[in-house]
Amino acid sequence: MQAQAIPPALTGSDVIATARTGTGKTLAFLLPVIERMLKNSGVAPKPGGAQPIRALILSPTRELAIQISDAFTNLSLNTGLRAAVAVGGLSEQTQLNAIRRGAQVLIATPGRLEDFLNRELVRLNAVEMLVLDEADRMLDMGFLPTIKRILSALPTARQSLFFSATMTKDVERLIAHHSKNPVRISIHGSRMTTPDAIDLHLYEVEDHVKLALLRHMLGQNDGSFLVFARTKHGTDRLAKRLSRLGLPAVAMHGDRTQNQRNQALAGFRDGRYRILVATDVAARGIHIDGVAHVVNYDLPQAPADFIHRVGRTGRAGQRGAASTFSMKSERGEVRRIELECKVLLERRTVAAEVVQEANESDQAKTDGTGDSAAPHKHVHRSFRPHRGANQNAGTRPKRARRRR
Repeated sequence: MQAQAIPPALTGSDVIATARTGTGKTLAFLLPVIERMLKNSGVAPKPGGAQPIRALILSPTRELAIQISDAFTNLSLNTGLRAAVAVGGLSEQTQLNAIRRGAQVLIATPGRLEDFLNRELVRLNAVEMLVLDEADRMLDMGFLPTIKRILSALPTARQSLFFSATMTKDVERLIAHHSKNPVRISIHGSRMTTPDAIDLHLYEVEDHVKLALLRHMLGQNDGSFLVFARTKHGTDRLAKRLSRLGLPAVAMHGDRTQNQRNQALAGFRDGRYRILVATDVAARGIHIDGVAHVVNYDLPQAPADFIHRVGRTGRAGQRGAASTFSMKSERGEVRRIELECKVLLERRTVAAEVVQEANESDQAKTDGTGDSAAPHKHVHRSFRPHRGANQNAGTRPKRARRRR
């Protein structure tokens, strides 16, 4: 990706690059951005001097935006260039102060940037270079109207770099309207594919067997596990159940604060947590070295999400494994994933002892003798028991009403 995208970007051409996750897209646009900022200014800008925003990089998630910012900081050491981040979940004033101190590069998520624009807190009239990273993901998240409004605030005379893992019709239309004679680059084709270095497995299990199967896999395999659940509630619940079983796990999803999300990622990266349970917020752009195993505990909402989930492993020349749990009723969704992603998931059977363990645990919960991982029944305060002889046991009887 870098070998093909950087040369045309350095000449000032618009670039449309399609490549699956883990192919080095970040450096492919950051190096041209830095080169252009330095070349057009003639000399490095003075530290602390007021500078307009000259490059805008849009990212779908906070984590990816922060990751891009960190990479920019490392690449631009001693150049005098500054980048600011505009994302939700972090201090608004801190971000605005960073912009006003003279950031030439703004790395932002669409929602927070549109809010700043609507309140006239930032100006984009001097932008020379636009980068849309993970364009398809931003459109999947419903940001198309927001992105259109942001792009309408930019000068028409600018260079545009579009990077996307898949090329949907919406992405094509957006690019066609906002690029001029672009150079098109496709690594491994524009269709959805999984890296060859990932072993793909499928386990057809009932819902109550999933936890026992995951526990068995953790005992049979070394390394870290990135486990994807479909909902925020399901993510929290699974992480708590694993922790109660003595398995170090942490949850990450959109309702957690940015500090909590940062701590979860940091703990997973440095090995304090072996298991990161996440929604699809962790499926795009988050680079975590050495994820040994990805588990689709719940099926993704769309086939494209499957590609980006499993792409968190098997990166940088390493081999990875991705296992998918599905129920019998979800066979149609599994087939759709295989057809659209051009993959064949190796069917594997669940060991009999795993099913037996799950059945015994499920029965214990039904009988009320399960372990602490089982959810406790809760009686609402407004519940009133039926009348009976023991209804007022242990309470002071009401005084009988006098008859007149």
